[in-house]
Amino acid sequence: MKRRQFLQSTATSCTATWALGAISAFGAMDPARAQAAAGRVVVIGGGVGGATAAKYLKLFNPALQVTLIERNATYVRPYGSSEVLNGHASMASLDVSYDALRSRHGVQVLIDTVTGLDATRRHVITASGQRVPYDKLIVSPGIELMYSAYEGYSEQVARTAMPSGWIPGEQTALLARQLQGMRQGGTFVLVAPPNPYRCPPGPYERAALMTEWFRRHNPTAKVIVVDPKDSFVTDETMMLGWNRLYGFNLPDDYAKRMAPRVELQRHAGPGMLSWVRAQDGGRVLKVDAKRMRVETEAEVIQADVVNIIPPMRAGALARSLGLVDKSGWCPVDRRNFASSLVPDVYVIGDASIADAMPKSGYSANSQAKTTARAVVEQLAGRPVPEPVWENTCYALAGKDYGIFVADVFRLVEGRITRINGAARYLPLDATPTQIRLGARYQQAWLRTFTEDVFA
Repeated sequence: MKRRQFLQSTATSCTATWALGAISAFGAMDPARAQAAAGRVVVIGGGVGGATAAKYLKLFNPALQVTLIERNATYVRPYGSSEVLNGHASMASLDVSYDALRSRHGVQVLIDTVTGLDATRRHVITASGQRVPYDKLIVSPGIELMYSAYEGYSEQVARTAMPSGWIPGEQTALLARQLQGMRQGGTFVLVAPPNPYRCPPGPYERAALMTEWFRRHNPTAKVIVVDPKDSFVTDETMMLGWNRLYGFNLPDDYAKRMAPRVELQRHAGPGMLSWVRAQDGGRVLKVDAKRMRVETEAEVIQADVVNIIPPMRAGALARSLGLVDKSGWCPVDRRNFASSLVPDVYVIGDASIADAMPKSGYSANSQAKTTARAVVEQLAGRPVPEPVWENTCYALAGKDYGIFVADVFRLVEGRITRINGAARYLPLDATPTQIRLGARYQQAWLRTFTEDVFA
């Protein structure tokens, strides 16, 4: 208990220190200067990126009039949502309120749906008929799942038979019911997405958490991950956890590469969890929801539960506002995330083209802070400071087996580039204590990160 309290207090302290340090490093404004530099900033999208931007705009310059437009009265956080599937968390625990943004920071929160943009007059148009004026507009539109990417799959199929649950909500609850009610000895197939996608370690963490749950409640079940890729972020450290916990035998090339650095266990048989990568025929060709079949390049898999995480692109809002190019994502000026297509508009988070930065909540939070500072400085007619971004993705290979990837980014020749060295991951030779601490950090991060964004 003392260790847990220490970790939680340390994580809270780190978050608070970062918030205060960001304000101090960027330069706090005296009241007279702040009032002179005041303006109207509208933020569309109340997820991690948008909420962080709204909060930090007010922290950097309290005199700003900041309006956050979000269609849902409550935010349902995607990070940590896979823990609903194994009962570690409830759907209700994912709900986050906007109350603190209103009462503590003075953000005007407008629950409405954005239907258009008048870029000439600088007005945001909403479904209720409002025209909300702005001097600068920050858009955090998130992602859209491309359900039609696979023959036989659709949004209707996802809602009723083969859920995705990558955007948390009814599909997450459906998938939890399916997995927890799966017959003894059944087969769970997880279809991993192609790059780029939200939360790089997420599909593989989900597979691990469900394998752990099945080991206790359905020990003859099988978990099969079919993948259009040959590698993934945290692959070595995640698969090492699979090897130790679930009898997973690493592919020969991975085993050969990792063997000089860590002792691997060799298991008889395939184990509960298997990973079929692209070079082994893991690309999905089509699905049959009625027969619960997944056809890959290698074989047709008969399943009891199928979780499809389809390809992704920038959210529909981004397309409707003219912020998307032919890539399906939003091109931006890397220095301040200003849209390359619409003036006085900034696009942050998963929808933006951010080079080496992954599509993650931590990245969106980091981008929101630097963009908020850039907007404050531009409104005041001052130079924008050189940006530095961070990202840390925590993941679990099991309840007490934590891993991570941590990076720092700067602009190098106009592109966002990772500048830290090779030590990005939990070391392969990490001690059992370090691994358990990684899991504790993940749980503490879920709480303190939410506080940094919304509290």
